[in-house]
Amino acid sequence: MSDTTIPATPRWNLDRPFLTGRFHQEVKSPSQKTQASKPFYLDLSSRGNEKDIASFAVSVQEPFLIEDLLYALVGIEGRYISIKRIKGKEGYVVFQIDTSMDLALQELTSRIFPLCEAYVLVSHFVETRSYFKNGLVNHALAAAMRAFLLDYQAMVAQLEHQFRLGKLSSQGLWFFCQRMMSSMNALAILVEKAIIDNVSGSATLNLLQSQVKAMAGDNAVRSLLERMTECASDAYFSILERWVYEGVIDDPYGEFFISENKLLKKESLTEDYDAKYWEHRYKLKDGVPSFLRSVSRTILTTGKYLNVMRECDHHVQVPLSENSKLTSFGPNHEYLERIKAAYDFASGELLTLIKNKYDLIGKLKSLKRYLLLDQGDFLVHFMDIAREEFSKSPKEVSSEKLQSLLDLALRMTAAASDPCHEELTCCVEKGSLLKTLATLKDLPEPASVANDAVIEDTDLVEPVNISGLETFSLSYKVQWPLSLVISRKALTKYQLIFRLLFHCKHVSRQLCTAWQSHECFRACKILGTPILRSSILCRSMVKFINSLLHYLTFEVLEPNWHKMHDRLLTAKSIDEVIEFHDLFLHKCLKECLLLSPQLLKKVEKLKSVCLQYATSIQFLMPSISVPPEREIKSAKTAGIKKSHLMEQQLNLALQNTTISDSIMKFEKEFNAELQSLIPILSSNSSQSEPYLTHLAQCIVGVRNDQ
Repeated sequence: MSDTTIPATPRWNLDRPFLTGRFHQEVKSPSQKTQASKPFYLDLSSRGNEKDIASFAVSVQEPFLIEDLLYALVGIEGRYISIKRIKGKEGYVVFQIDTSMDLALQELTSRIFPLCEAYVLVSHFVETRSYFKNGLVNHALAAAMRAFLLDYQAMVAQLEHQFRLGKLSSQGLWFFCQRMMSSMNALAILVEKAIIDNVSGSATLNLLQSQVKAMAGDNAVRSLLERMTECASDAYFSILERWVYEGVIDDPYGEFFISENKLLKKESLTEDYDAKYWEHRYKLKDGVPSFLRSVSRTILTTGKYLNVMRECDHHVQVPLSENSKLTSFGPNHEYLERIKAAYDFASGELLTLIKNKYDLIGKLKSLKRYLLLDQGDFLVHFMDIAREEFSKSPKEVSSEKLQSLLDLALRMTAAASDPCHEELTCCVEKGSLLKTLATLKDLPEPASVANDAVIEDTDLVEPVNISGLETFSLSYKVQWPLSLVISRKALTKYQLIFRLLFHCKHVSRQLCTAWQSHECFRACKILGTPILRSSILCRSMVKFINSLLHYLTFEVLEPNWHKMHDRLLTAKSIDEVIEFHDLFLHKCLKECLLLSPQLLKKVEKLKSVCLQYATSIQFLMPSISVPPEREIKSAKTAGIKKSHLMEQQLNLALQNTTISDSIMKFEKEFNAELQSLIPILSSNSSQSEPYLTHLAQCIVGVRNDQ
C-alpha cells in the first residue's frame, strides 16, 4: 500500500484515550492511583468508609466482587480488581484481584478473567483496525466484531440490571458468562494472530479461513467465524466484482491480489522487443485468498480482456442479474460459477472483436503474403528496380528511397489489389542476420546443436563488408489490439525469416544469371574445358539453393502455417491465439535453422561461396564469350561462322590459368562446405531434430548429382 494515498487518522483520536477505551492501559503513578482507581458507583453513600476487603464477611465481599467484575467485563478497573498492561504488547492486559479476598471468590474470579482480557484485546483490535491505513477488509472485520461486542455489552448490561435487582450471585454471573467464553476466546485467538502477522486484505481472509477450519468441532464458534469471514469478504468481493464485471481495479488500499503497473503502455507492444505489457500490466500478487486460488488466473484474465476492449473504445459489461452478484461468500461456491461465466463472456466478446472487427486472420495472411514471401511477384520487380540501392553499404542506403521503390513495385503487381499492402514499410538493420540473431538473447537454442561444436571457429567470422541487401528487411504496421498477437517480438521473428528467404532469393537470382552466362557456349565444344566444370558447378549450386528454398517454404512454413490457421479457427480465448501464434513462429524459426547458429553459419557460408562464384562468373564469362565487334565483322567478311570464332576465343582464353584456377577453387570450397554440413545434419536429425532429415536429403541429392 506504499503507492496509495491513505487519509491520516485525526490526532485527537490518538491523544484522547477516553474516546477509544484505552484509558485503562495508562500506566499510573502511585499518587494518581488512589484517585484514579476508584470507579463511579451508582450508590456511593452505601459504601461507607473504605476498608480492606478481608475485613468484610464473605457474604459482603461477594457484592463488591460482582460489581468490580461487571466493570472488568467491559475493560474498566474496579476497586479490588486492577489492570496491568503487558510491556511491549499493545492491547494485551492482565487482570489482578486483591489477594486478601476470600480464596473461593478469587478462584471464581480467575475463571472469568480470560473473558475480560479477551474483550480488551478484541476491543483494541476493533479500534486500531478501523484506521484508514488498515484497508477495507480489516474495516469490515472490525465492524463485524463491533457488532458482536455490542451484543456482548448488552449481555453485561442485563447482568448489571439483575445485580441491581439483587438477583445476581457470583455463581450466576459465572454461569451466564460461559456462553460468551468460547466465542470471545476464538475471536481473541484470531485477533492475536492478526496482530502478530499484521495481516490485511487477502491475508486477513486467509487467516479467517484457517480459523474456521480449526474450529470445525464447535458449531457455535464456527458459525461465528463464518459470519466474520462473510462480512470481511463482502468488502473484498466488491473489489472483485468490479474487476470481473467491468475490468476496473477499485482498490484504494492495495488489498486486491491483482496489481496494475500504469507505467506500461500498450504502445510498447509495437516499439519494444522485450515489451511485457500483456504479462505485467496486470499481474497476480502474493497472497491470493485461499477460496479464490483455483480461479485466480481466470479472474486475472477476465479483467484483462475487459480492459483490452475498453482500450479499443468497445465498452462492454458482463450482463448482470440478481443471481450474478459477487457480494456473498458461502460454502456452496456459487461465486466460482459466476466467475467462470464472466470469463466466458469476456473471452468470447474479445475474440469476436479481434477476429471480426480487426480481421486478425486477414492480417496474419497479409504477413504471410509479404514477410514469408507467399506472393513473390512484387519482390522480383522490387529487387530489379532497387538493385543499385542494395549494392551500397548499409549506412549509405536510403530507407526513404527504398520505401518509394517498394510502393512502386506493389502498385505495379498483383499486390495492388490487397488493401493491407499499405501497411508494409522498409527498414535497414544495423548488422547481418547472424549478428542480429546474436543480439536476441531470449531465443532458445535447441539442445541438439551442441554437436555443432565440430565447426571450426574460422567459419564463424562475421563478414566485414556487407551490402544493404543483407541488412534489408520489411516491416509491418500493427495497430492495437492486434499488437497483442503481432507484437514487436513476433514481428521481429517474422523479419528474421524474411531476411533468410530474401537473401536466398537473391543468391538464386545471381546463380541463374551466372547459368545464363554459360548458355552462349552450348554451340561450342566445351568437353574437358573449365567451362564444362563451371557449368556443372553452377548447376549444383542452383540446385542447392533451390532445394533450400523448397525446404524453407514448402516443408517448414506452409505446413506450420496451416496448423496454426486451423488452431486459430477453434481458439476459445485471445490467450490461446497468442499461444498458437507464438508456437508457429517458434517452430518456423527452429526448423529454418535460425535457432541453430552453428548450422545457420554453415548454410550462410555456402551461400557466400555461391555469391562469390556467381559474381566471378559474371565478370569472367563476358571476356570469353563476347569477341570484339571488329573481329565479328571481319569474320563475317571472311565467311567464318560466329561459333567458330567463339571456339577460337575460348581456346585462347583457356590458355589463361586464372579462369581455370578460379573455377577449381570455387568447386573445391563448395564441395568441402557441402560435405562438412551433411554429417552435422544427419547426426542432429537422427537424434532429436527429425525436421533436419528433409534438408539433409535435399543436400545429399545435390552431392550425388556432382
